[in-house]
Amino acid sequence: MQRKFRLTRSEDFKRVRRIGKSYAHPLVVLVAHASETSTHIRVGVIAGKTTGNAVYRNRAKRILREALRPYLKSFASGLDLILIARRPLVTATLEDTRAALDNLFRRAQILPADES
Repeated sequence: MQRKFRLTRSEDFKRVRRIGKSYAHPLVVLVAHASETSTHIRVGVIAGKTTGNAVYRNRAKRILREALRPYLKSFASGLDLILIARRPLVTATLEDTRAALDNLFRRAQILPADES
């Protein structure tokens, strides 16, 4: 995921968590909100201590970023998304993670029905 697509500021994370709508899956939680300030999509990835030690948290974030990569061009502009890793994501494959993201994006109506 390119850095221009990253949600980085603490205030932005807090705003999206407070105002955004969340969608849960056993592997990952999606929080989505239409951005007032940005004209392109921004994504933040979180893996808390419940995910495991630093090695597991970093692995979870890398898997999420890689699974997200093919979707970035399909999204509408002006969205802020937060992906929150859950404990089972550490042992999930890239295909499982992409399937989870696909499910969440369709439920959030971010991804068009004919995209995959």
